[in-house]
Amino acid sequence: MVAPFCWAIPVGIHYMKLDSDDFELFGIPRRFAQDRPMLDKRWRELQSDVHPDRFAVEGAAAQRVAMQWAVRVNEAYQRLKDPLQRAAYLCEFHGAGIDAESNTAMPGGFLMQQMEWREALDDAAALDSVEALAAEVAAHQKAAFEQLAATIDDQQNFIAAAQQVRALMFVARFADDVDRRLESLGH
Repeated sequence: MVAPFCWAIPVGIHYMKLDSDDFELFGIPRRFAQDRPMLDKRWRELQSDVHPDRFAVEGAAAQRVAMQWAVRVNEAYQRLKDPLQRAAYLCEFHGAGIDAESNTAMPGGFLMQQMEWREALDDAAALDSVEALAAEVAAHQKAAFEQLAATIDDQQNFIAAAQQVRALMFVARFADDVDRRLESLGH
């Protein structure tokens, strides 16, 4: 028999609360660096714990609440598994808003690089030149995420991290444009 359903669900030896932050919900440290296979495993465990079918004997109301839990777990997983969303979430959690829509100020060097990449993409007609640009952008993203990890986990400077997240959002949008160009060239 399943225990009575409530807004806090027993998981192992503790209860999950609907208002827990994503890290608490998943029982993982509030850090940027995460072990993705462990995160995936934890998501599967939580989904199993809150699946509405587990509460079928409790009735329709319990299944609706279980569905809310399943949605909550999925939303948290989507944020936690994506490094950019996870970083933004950590910044917001620590009071450093990303404000990407209203705060688009970027250092001059960063803006120059964006313009150079844009021009290179506009001028790229051959697959190999777009692939080279994609590799350059991917290397930039990798280095930027390493720097972001240090800013969040080591320095705990969430204001600086918020600026880095905004910059990475620009880079991610550009990387999507490069991917679309690669697709259009049959790659």
